[in-house]
Amino acid sequence: MSDLVKAIFRNRANRFIAEVEIDGEMVRAHLPNTGRCKELLIDGVTVYLKPSDNPNRKTKYSLHLIENNGALVAMYSQQASKIVIDAILNGKVRELLGYDIVESEKTIGNSRIDIYLANLDDDNNPVDEAYVEVKSVTLIKDGIAQFPDAPTERGRKHLEELISLKKEGIRSVVFFLIEHPNGNSFRPNWENDPEFSQTLKKAYHEGVEILVYKTENTLEKIELVGNSINFNLEK
Repeated sequence: MSDLVKAIFRNRANRFIAEVEIDGEMVRAHLPNTGRCKELLIDGVTVYLKPSDNPNRKTKYSLHLIENNGALVAMYSQQASKIVIDAILNGKVRELLGYDIVESEKTIGNSRIDIYLANLDDDNNPVDEAYVEVKSVTLIKDGIAQFPDAPTERGRKHLEELISLKKEGIRSVVFFLIEHPNGNSFRPNWENDPEFSQTLKKAYHEGVEILVYKTENTLEKIELVGNSINFNLEK
């Protein structure tokens, strides 16, 4: 049984706060997705809120799922790396099978990369290291998932870090997790952020791997499903 609370989205007060209506009462909820999400956050759409058990929090709820074109879209972009880690541990990402170590958030250079993978040699030293940066994707245009939905200097720097790692001979992966069920392929959002898009193309040519997977979203859970899907890096 889901503990989510059904509500109606009314307004985005600021980057982190959504104003929603529960049984006629206006309530402020935390918005755990810093993207623009203009095509999702429309007055009158149905949303599902996750109650917080932290009594010191300013907002009692977080906006967890939103209905869009007949689909449930996951709004918790910060949870994307956890979803991917769970999938790796459960053997659902065939490109990333067989690692002894699966850790979240590893600092490298000036960045924190979302996932660190490695095997252990006979002396328990890490070998076959890999770094995976996860990006949550919710923007869909004509069935094509696109990232980012707003220019991201931080995202571009992550790609540069992956390029540097790859040049050192370390496996590097950028992992796009499509959290909108209507996305069936992926391309970078050249129109919105040409710098990120160009850097992604450069990264791929430098040997950084690109993986694209989708989630299945229900009121009970959000989980990675299926195999990696197609992407196109051209404008």
